[in-house]
Amino acid sequence: MTPGKRKVAVVGVSLSDCGRVDDATPYALHAQAARRALADAGMDRSLVDGFASAGLGTLPPAEVAEYLGLRPTWVDSTAVGGSTWEVMAAHATDAIAAGRAEAVLLVYGSTARADIKAGRRTGDLSFGARGPLQFEVPYGHTLIAKYAMAARRHMHAYGTTLEQLASVAVQARANAALNPDAMFRTPITTDDVLSGPMIADPFTKLHCCLRSDGGAAVLLAAEEYVRDCRTAPVWILGTGEHVSHTTMSEWPDFTVSPAAVSGRLAFERAGVRPDEIDVAEIYDAFTYMTLVTLEDLGFCAKGEGGEFVRKGRLTVGGELPVNTDGGGLSAQHPGMRGLFLLVEAVRQLRGEAGQRQVRKAGGRLPELAVASGTGGWFCSSGTVVLGR
Repeated sequence: MTPGKRKVAVVGVSLSDCGRVDDATPYALHAQAARRALADAGMDRSLVDGFASAGLGTLPPAEVAEYLGLRPTWVDSTAVGGSTWEVMAAHATDAIAAGRAEAVLLVYGSTARADIKAGRRTGDLSFGARGPLQFEVPYGHTLIAKYAMAARRHMHAYGTTLEQLASVAVQARANAALNPDAMFRTPITTDDVLSGPMIADPFTKLHCCLRSDGGAAVLLAAEEYVRDCRTAPVWILGTGEHVSHTTMSEWPDFTVSPAAVSGRLAFERAGVRPDEIDVAEIYDAFTYMTLVTLEDLGFCAKGEGGEFVRKGRLTVGGELPVNTDGGGLSAQHPGMRGLFLLVEAVRQLRGEAGQRQVRKAGGRLPELAVASGTGGWFCSSGTVVLGR
């Protein structure tokens, strides 16, 4: 935080109903999450003067703001995939710190699972064929294939094994077993992961995130508002963002994600080292994302991610609890899941995570958390360091 600027805190967080929500619309999930976050903070809607959303319809985020009854004087509709919400949180923090907004609501809602069930095609795994991407799409560069290629390169360069990648999914499921709201809670083994149907080599089905419905909301406010809120503040200590590429041919190194830059910036601005972090919430559309992001955030050296994750560090009782709600691999993944990372990080720091609550020595609550979102196929990254 820059000296002389206002401190910014997360004062409210919430999820909408998640998982299988067949009778909801994306607008309804936005509204449900927003109402719950405001209730969590004990803040009246009239005090919200900033709004950020990935948006719906032709005028995002204006249509969602209208649906929620908001008329903000500060808005953001940044769209950088799964890192959108960490980047939006950074922008909102800067706006509040500079006095351009007082309270900013970040909201997301999606019926990704229900749309498929109803036969509505709302996504394209090739991400279209516009601009430079049109020259790679004919060669089978679907979203999943791009991540699979990156994972294979890491395996080739550093000897990372299928078993090590599978252990990420196993530990995510162990955390999900402690989360009553997770979609999949039944424990799995490494053999379960490796013996599943192949999706894109080396990824079998359990290497890949689930698809769900759901929404989330995060409310940030200036420090002057904190004393009037119901919840203990969780402070935004530092943020970072970075865009690396869109085409695979312009990605300098398949084994390095943009979190290497966004993470360094966030930690530097927070005045915090990676080894001081108590909880990490990392975007995990695929197991490889967790592994390489841990490397690039500085929790282990480049090439050592496989051994780092294999030792069981990632569970709630482990050395570095990661994706404590079960993550996108087991809890929920309605697309662009970065906002869910912030919600879980805040709940952990406030001691509201129930059976999956992380405890330090002596039963103390965690003091520092990091949330790192990834967009596209490691195209973008946003990282936020939070503290009590």
